[in-house]
Amino acid sequence: MERIVAKSTLRTYWEKHPETEQYLKTWHNTAMSSDWKTPNEVIKTYASASILKDSRIVFNIKGNAHRLIAKFNFEKQWIFIRFVGTHAEYDKVDANNI
Repeated sequence: MERIVAKSTLRTYWEKHPETEQYLKTWHNTAMSSDWKTPNEVIKTYASASILKDSRIVFNIKGNAHRLIAKFNFEKQWIFIRFVGTHAEYDKVDANNI
């Protein structure tokens, strides 16, 4: 992927939850170095990720204690960070519409 929109969202989150820093950095580095063309290609890298509607994918962070929702534009190779939070916070949002 060429571009991740709102990397600052990840940084802000790991500053509040330091135990997630290395996991989020690894996710970011993997996403930046990948050339995913479809959701199924993402799943080949992240088997535990969940594909949602509207090109959204949910990633489990730090053993599923935290979740990250990203919206993908595969054609332009952009990733939009839509949400990052604890699993409990994730349970309170509408992942398909956030």
